[in-house]
Amino acid sequence: MTQDLLARIDQRTRLAGHNRLALLLFRLGGRQLFGVNVFKVQEVLRRPCLFRVPGLPEQFAGVADVRGRSVPVLDLGRAIGHPERQDDGLPGYLVVTEFNRSVQGFLVGGVERIVNIAVEDIQPPPDLGAEAGYLTAVTRHQDELIQVIDVESVLADISQARMDADLPPEYALPADAPPMQVLVVDDSRVARQQIRSVLDQLGVGVTLLSDGRQALDHLVQIHAGGERPAERYAMIVSDIEMPAMDGYTLTTEIRRNPALADLFVLLHTSLSGVFNTSMVQSVGADAFVAKYSPHDLAEHVLRRLREVAATVGMRLSEPA
Repeated sequence: MTQDLLARIDQRTRLAGHNRLALLLFRLGGRQLFGVNVFKVQEVLRRPCLFRVPGLPEQFAGVADVRGRSVPVLDLGRAIGHPERQDDGLPGYLVVTEFNRSVQGFLVGGVERIVNIAVEDIQPPPDLGAEAGYLTAVTRHQDELIQVIDVESVLADISQARMDADLPPEYALPADAPPMQVLVVDDSRVARQQIRSVLDQLGVGVTLLSDGRQALDHLVQIHAGGERPAERYAMIVSDIEMPAMDGYTLTTEIRRNPALADLFVLLHTSLSGVFNTSMVQSVGADAFVAKYSPHDLAEHVLRRLREVAATVGMRLSEPA
C-alpha cells in the first residue's frame, strides 16, 4: 500500500492551480479520520526504530534514521490530545513531511489513502476554542468526516516557538513613507501570527483573512464601495494551500477582474519542496517566497513597499 501511496503523491502535484486539494488520510488509533495536505508529504513508512534524544518534549516519540538523515518524530495523537490515540501498542506508520524549510516525521496509527477534494467542499473548522486549535479545515469524503490538521500550529505549540522575530534596523521604510496596508491571506493561525509580527515591525497596517474566497469577496466589496483595492492595499501576501479557494485560484481571479488586476500578489507557502515556479508565473503572481524566514519575507515586502512609497512620492511632487 505504501508504494502505491508514494506513486500517487507525485501525480497529485498536478492538481495545483485547479482549486482542488489532495489529502493523505490517516487514523490515530480510533475511528476518526484525519488528513494532511499531500504536497507536504515526502514519504510514508512503516514505523521504524525510534531513538530517544534528551531534551525532546514528551510529545515526541524520538528520532528516526530516514535514509541517513535524523528526523524528529512527533506522536501526533499525543500531541493533539486525541482520546482514541494508539498508546504505543505499535506498530503504526511514519509520515515524513517537508514544509517550512525543514523535515519532520509524524507517527500515526494507520494510513488509509489519498483523496482528491474540491476546495469548495473544504470548510473552515468549527469555532470550538482552543480544543480545535490544531484544525485548519474540515471536509467529508464518502460520508466520513475528515479533520484536516494544521501541523504547523501543532509543532509551534509544542516547541513554544516564538511567533515574532526581531528584525535589524535596516529593515525599515523611509521615515517619510506614507501609511500603507497589506492584506494577508492564510488558513494557518501560526502563519498569520508570524506574518503579522514581521509587518508590525515594518510599521505596516495589516488585514488578516483565512482563505482565498474571503479575500476575493473582500476585494470585490471594496471596489463596489467606490475604492480601488490597489490603493487600499500596497500588496497581498497569500498562502497557496487553503480551504474554500487556494492561492493559485485567488491570484487567477484577481488577474481576470479588471478592478483588481493591478494588485501586487506575493505567494507565501510552506510547500517549498514541491514548489512549481512555472505555476506561479502562469497564474500571474508577482513574487514568491517560501515559508518561513522572517528576513526573506521582510525583504520581499520592503521591496514592494519602497516601490509604492517612491511612486506615491513622485505623484505628490507632480505639479497640480
